[in-house]
Amino acid sequence: MIRQNLHTHTTFCDGKSTAEELVKAAIALGCPSLGFSGHAPLPPPEGRSWTMSPDQVAAYRREILRLRERYRDQLEIFLGLEQDIDSPAPGGGWDYLIGSVHDLYRGGRCYSVDNTREMLLEAVDCWFGGDPLALAEAYYARVAQVADVTGCQIVGHFDLVTKFNEGGRVFSEEAPRYRRAALDALDALCGKHLIFEINTGAMARGCRSAPYPAPFLLRELARRREAVCVTSDCHQAENLLFAFDLAEELARACGFTEAMVLTKEGFVPRKL
Repeated sequence: MIRQNLHTHTTFCDGKSTAEELVKAAIALGCPSLGFSGHAPLPPPEGRSWTMSPDQVAAYRREILRLRERYRDQLEIFLGLEQDIDSPAPGGGWDYLIGSVHDLYRGGRCYSVDNTREMLLEAVDCWFGGDPLALAEAYYARVAQVADVTGCQIVGHFDLVTKFNEGGRVFSEEAPRYRRAALDALDALCGKHLIFEINTGAMARGCRSAPYPAPFLLRELARRREAVCVTSDCHQAENLLFAFDLAEELARACGFTEAMVLTKEGFVPRKL
């Protein structure tokens, strides 16, 4: 099993574990490396407790670089950032960026697709005339732009809009409109030398029974020979490698034979 997680949050943003607690967990699990990806700042009112402030970004950088030096003989540590499509430009000095879409905006208001099912349904009613597929279409229109806007190497939780949709509770993921919107976004991102994460975070938090993205999307990515990596979107140390075995099994079933890992030389493939 691959033992590297690049989607890792700490107490600098909305994580429950400190960076050093996560480093110690990685060492205990036998991980050769670990990547941190704190949430980049967002403008108010969206950038509240779940993102870092600019001052926290500076402190986060110092702490990760301190830990890199302190544990250099036990663990290779990478300094990354989860760059939201609405975050200010990150500047240089990052080992990698994860590009993500968490929110929809309209009329000066923001609705998160990542907060609660109730907030998702409120957005459907207030903005989309009760049509949840219209919300999904709006979400994927933003996802289609995430690489160009953020400059990311990794596309984060591609179909995050399904977080609260287990069993089709909000909309049908079989609906032609839904699949067309998702595949159109995929089409916009493919061919740009990106890595799409297979993300088990919603499983760890009890929202889903399978990783992002859905199998039909993974099969299409495999058909197009796009790259994937396995991540846990970790928010607490005990979930650092959560369900990696299941994620790798899903990847193989959908046609992948390799997943990408980050090294000092850059991203390289590892056999699944």
